[in-house]
Amino acid sequence: MNNYQEHSLDILSTILDSAYEGIVVVNESAEIIHFNDAYSRFTGIKKAEALGQHVTKIIENTRLHNVLESGIPERGSLQIINGQEMIVHRIPIRKDGRVIAVIGMLIFEGVSELYKILEKHQQTDRKSIIHSNNLVIPEEKRKITLEKIIGKSDKIAQTKQLARKAAKTLATVLITGESGTGKELFAQSIHHLSPYCDGPFISVNCAAIPDHLLESELFGYEDGAFTGARKGGKPGKFELAHEGTLFLDEIGDMPLSMQSKILRVLQEKEGIRVGGVKPYRTNTRIITATNKAIEQMVQQGTFREDLYYRLNIIRLHIPPLRERKEDIPLLLSYYIEEICQKYNISTKQLTNKALVQLLSYEWPGNIRELVNIVERMISLVEKKEISASDVSLLFNQTSITLQPSYPMVEKLEIDKQTSTIFLELKAEKKLEEREIITNALKETNGNKAKAARKLGIHRSTLYDKLKQFNL
Repeated sequence: MNNYQEHSLDILSTILDSAYEGIVVVNESAEIIHFNDAYSRFTGIKKAEALGQHVTKIIENTRLHNVLESGIPERGSLQIINGQEMIVHRIPIRKDGRVIAVIGMLIFEGVSELYKILEKHQQTDRKSIIHSNNLVIPEEKRKITLEKIIGKSDKIAQTKQLARKAAKTLATVLITGESGTGKELFAQSIHHLSPYCDGPFISVNCAAIPDHLLESELFGYEDGAFTGARKGGKPGKFELAHEGTLFLDEIGDMPLSMQSKILRVLQEKEGIRVGGVKPYRTNTRIITATNKAIEQMVQQGTFREDLYYRLNIIRLHIPPLRERKEDIPLLLSYYIEEICQKYNISTKQLTNKALVQLLSYEWPGNIRELVNIVERMISLVEKKEISASDVSLLFNQTSITLQPSYPMVEKLEIDKQTSTIFLELKAEKKLEEREIITNALKETNGNKAKAARKLGIHRSTLYDKLKQFNL
């Protein structure tokens, strides 16, 4: 390569890095060869960590590898990244008639920004805007359903049953439970089973937004409402959730001044933007969640009693993991396999003694902590089998003490039960996985490279699975 070509490439790289849009480029092996600063800032992934990696390992819900295979550009598509709905372009690059790379671009800050731009030119509702621009996520990608919530214990089964009943109504739902129990998963499941399922699901963490910004975030603001306000104003979450569901997580952290405004929206079905005078109508289902003792807050005067009664029409309590320990083997099996696939390594196994040891733990962080521990085990234990001594070492590194939550004499019986659960679960999952791989091979006429791309996994992982299932 001559000096002129090197200089041209440097200029091109600088342009891509300086772009406002997030830009990623993959080569013909779907490996990332460029990952600009804007994409890095948005995802929180360092450029050095992304370069050279298969795109499915780095970018959530990506379809760049699919475009690489099909050669068909995808413009104005919707993609969920970091829990946000983003507008993306996926453009194949050709040389001598074949696709040699694909460029992916994040174009807008979010869907609401697109709504605002398009609504200046088209007097039409948001659903038609989405469909006319092909901004639709495949159903299986965007739906979190009760069936996908892992657990077969009586407690979780009863919780799911109540959630199904709640979903059929238009009533507000208050979800309670400790941190890490999966309250938002239940909120999404209720939404997708409800009369509002075709509308958006908008999630807001009330504890993560400073008090002085919460009103504008929820209700929106008009042009010039305050210093630094975006030109043209901005719609709030209530507007964006119209004809859908608004999930207010950590509602117990909402300041009293804001609670009165939420109560008014629930009563009047309308809101007003900050700096505005004209109310807008909002037909939105409200689901809230908290890990605090909200009744005690009502008694102490830190949570409005009238709002509490409005929100607490249907109460859904998510049991902590220590109260449904029979679900722990299923959760461990699921997340071990998922994380091994994420790291593109062969699935590791827990010995029965290691499993019994994990069952002895109280799991104060619930499922979130369990996932953390599983990922640590997968990352640090190099052997295929994770032993009880491995588990003890990992817990000792985090100053966590494993203390039995049941008499030691019961360990043998639990050992037998969990072994049976693991065997049943593995058999069930293998049948399902075998069927998915078989279908992918049929659809690609036996082309393993195409089948791996279709499944979103590395070719080496597919070969391991083919060997495992004797395909």
